[in-house]
Amino acid sequence: MTAQPLQLGAVLYPGFEMLDYFGPLELFSVLGSSLININTVAEHGGPVAAAIGSEGAVGPKVIADYSFESAPAFDMLLVPGGSGTLTELENGAMLDFLRTQSETAQWMASVCTGSALLAKAGLLDGHRATSNKQLFAIASMQSDKVEWVEAARWVEDGKFFTSSGVSAGMDMSLAIIQKLWGDEAAEMAASYTEYTWHRDADNDPFAAELNVLAKQLGMV
Repeated sequence: MTAQPLQLGAVLYPGFEMLDYFGPLELFSVLGSSLININTVAEHGGPVAAAIGSEGAVGPKVIADYSFESAPAFDMLLVPGGSGTLTELENGAMLDFLRTQSETAQWMASVCTGSALLAKAGLLDGHRATSNKQLFAIASMQSDKVEWVEAARWVEDGKFFTSSGVSAGMDMSLAIIQKLWGDEAAEMAASYTEYTWHRDADNDPFAAELNVLAKQLGMV
């Protein structure tokens, strides 16, 4: 890592999943501002409502520091999932923003169905990736050029980190911290947050639930 703090851009959109977002950000925040700066970014800036279950963007609001237009080039981008993913898959501004940021970002990370957005933008083509297990089809339907890993807590491939559903983003984030700042930093973040870190990326306790909810919704 450089002497400058890493600039992390955390993407917001209406109907984002709260734990997808704040779980990883809490872990990164433990590193302190000398190592990382966390920036929130959304299409138009300002307040963005989180999801409440499958009800859509009716939850608490988070203020975006930047709009897509005003955002700087981030060192790392974090893309959460959530019920709003389906709408964002048709949002050209979102997909263009992801493509633009990926051109210069050192790292791109997604949680849950956030990988569907990366895939729709064409960024995961030729890479291994995973997604939320019960709604795996949302991601896998976006590109047949991605090697979709059905049983994985998270997947690292080049500069791309993708995790399984919701809480898996915390395990992925600790793996990123370990990679960039070392074992001690990752252990400290896990201990500070009193979180039991699932260290084995291939150990996916929810793989047996592959597309359970997607089938109920008639997606597959």
